[in-house]
Amino acid sequence: MDVQQFQQRISRLTSEISGASLDASLEARLNADHGPGSDTYEELFAACRIGVAESWLCNREGGGIRYGRVLKATDATHGYSVDVVDMQDLAGPHHSHPNGEIDLIMPLTPGARFDGCPAGWRVYEAGSAHHPTVTGGRALVLYLLPQGSIQFTAAAST
Repeated sequence: MDVQQFQQRISRLTSEISGASLDASLEARLNADHGPGSDTYEELFAACRIGVAESWLCNREGGGIRYGRVLKATDATHGYSVDVVDMQDLAGPHHSHPNGEIDLIMPLTPGARFDGCPAGWRVYEAGSAHHPTVTGGRALVLYLLPQGSIQFTAAAST
């Protein structure tokens, strides 16, 4: 697996969801069709583990979080950028999602959760905001951001 193969795998997924509203129904659909145990989930999880090990994913670090944008939002990814973070038992910087955010939660520690959610998909609607938080161990989280749009804020801790 390399970045080009990773992009091809992401492109198959983003072509399927391109144009969909980022809402609870998309989250349910992703978990039903591409959740833990599915070929998509297992392929992406394996690719992310390889990418981290080979340092083409999560090749930056700050505040105890390893992170990095591996793919910019382009036609090849149907307008989604792809970031991956590696977090363990901490809250990340507060940010908002002007166009929404789709997260793939991949626990490296059994039972680790992201924003209270177990392994699988979490979809945030346009305009939502949060402190991304991993509890119960370590997890990789893949972020799909429409048009690569994210805004870090100076919001008070919640």
